[in-house]
Amino acid sequence: MQSQSPAKSETQFYTWNHLHCAYEVQSNDCADANKPPLLLIQPIGVGLSRRFWDRFCRAWLQSRQPNQIYNPDLAGCGESDMPQRPYSPEDWADQLLVLLQTVIQRPVILIVQGASFPIAISLWQKAPVFIQGLILAGPPAWKIMSEPTADWQDQVSWSLFASPLGKAFYRYARRQQFIRSFSVRQLFADPDAVDAEWLSALEAGSRHLDSRYAVFSFLAGFWRRDWQTAIESLTTPTLVLIGNTASNISRSAKTEPPDQRMADYLKHLPQAEGKFVPGRNVLPYESTAAFVEAIVPFIQQHS
Repeated sequence: MQSQSPAKSETQFYTWNHLHCAYEVQSNDCADANKPPLLLIQPIGVGLSRRFWDRFCRAWLQSRQPNQIYNPDLAGCGESDMPQRPYSPEDWADQLLVLLQTVIQRPVILIVQGASFPIAISLWQKAPVFIQGLILAGPPAWKIMSEPTADWQDQVSWSLFASPLGKAFYRYARRQQFIRSFSVRQLFADPDAVDAEWLSALEAGSRHLDSRYAVFSFLAGFWRRDWQTAIESLTTPTLVLIGNTASNISRSAKTEPPDQRMADYLKHLPQAEGKFVPGRNVLPYESTAAFVEAIVPFIQQHS
């Protein structure tokens, strides 16, 4: 896949919990203020930020759809402030709620990548009136979303990550060799799709050492809870997109096939439909054109 220059617009800021939080707005000449905008929720990981969505944003604007895009950096990532603190899904949901209340000020269609799904759940619980539709891009294995880790274990993990040992680990994990290896093993179906654009974005995003606190909050497992009841209460229309080679290892050490993952989500989500998309675990990036094609009918139906 050829590298292209990133889709970027002017970075803007708002304040949440005394932190400066970055976001950008993207639209084309077909933009319609009467249509719900798309609010993107980035994944959390080494070097990840709102730049994860650049390739999707380019494709969406080129598709001539009328929905604007709001693309924020979660606290601890990208151009947002990065205090040393553990972040929970509720923290990031509170941040996005302020963006909805003070900047967007109208219902949106949420698009959430991977294991950031708990952020979307928490945001819906806080303000369901703002969520007109929900799109899940490669959600985690069902067992990961329904089997919690122990609170004490999360706290011990965070203490280790917040120590000098964690800082040394982050320096190691942000090396291009590590990022490439992890991406090939865990994220992409096609190793050749781990391209220069992907690697350079993650290297740039991890350059600020304080970006490790968001990553370590994720790795410590503060998002790992039993979300089943909350998922079963999500009455908003939902589209579940899963890669046809999606992979994930549950705590029981069994590989969950994509069709089983899809069946589990459709069983527990009240108003859901599902589609398989070519690719593995980062569909908006690896399979951008197919991802856009898959979501357009859903967005048009709920706009």
